[in-house]
Amino acid sequence: MPNILIVDDEFESRNAVMDYLATSSIGYYTVHEAVTLEKGELLLKKIKPSILFLEVSLIDGNGMDLGQKALEWSPDISIIIMTYLKEFDLVLSSINLGFVGYLLKPFSKTEVHKLTERIHTHSLFTESKDLFYKENKKERHPDLANPIQTALQFIQSSYKEQITLDEVAQSVYLSTSYFSRLFKDEIGVTFVDYLMTYRIDQSKSLLKMTTLPMEVIANQVGFTTGAYFSTAFRKKEGCTPSEYRSLFDSK
Repeated sequence: MPNILIVDDEFESRNAVMDYLATSSIGYYTVHEAVTLEKGELLLKKIKPSILFLEVSLIDGNGMDLGQKALEWSPDISIIIMTYLKEFDLVLSSINLGFVGYLLKPFSKTEVHKLTERIHTHSLFTESKDLFYKENKKERHPDLANPIQTALQFIQSSYKEQITLDEVAQSVYLSTSYFSRLFKDEIGVTFVDYLMTYRIDQSKSLLKMTTLPMEVIANQVGFTTGAYFSTAFRKKEGCTPSEYRSLFDSK
């Protein structure tokens, strides 16, 4: 059963989070509470929560510091900042540190539900990705008579990883230069163009069917950053990922 930790010295906020979680879609969980950084740090180490709701301004220090420590100890933890401070710099710092959400007090049930649903969806995709990756790391048996078809299968099973032209060429026992020419001759586009297009095509389903943030989607389909993903998507589709998603939000 997953653990959720709320670190906040305000009873009303802790109580609101617990009430809203009770009607969320994240399934079974256990909620733990702390009113100080010190107690929060102890519970983080003890229970290893999967979700951390964290007030920025606590009576004994800055919650952002605890959030950084939490990510160092458990990189997969989902951290949601809670605060009365409506400051862009704080939002930007939260994003840069890798926190997944920001709740401006007083927050609503809908806001909490959207965040927890997003986290839950992301967890499912991460688990599927890990399983898929392990399955496809099993010994491959390339069809040397059809190296390009084998290469396409390699790309389609490993596009979420940082695969390279050299790696794919080696997987079919061809030199990089010869493989590159052969790929362009048979497929009609370069290896890099094909990989980019395939990744963007996969991202469309995530944009249409989930509320995952752009950075998460970028990572899920093999882009190193959200900015790179956005630039590549716009170049191919003529609109940004957000604009593409909005076409389906309005339906």
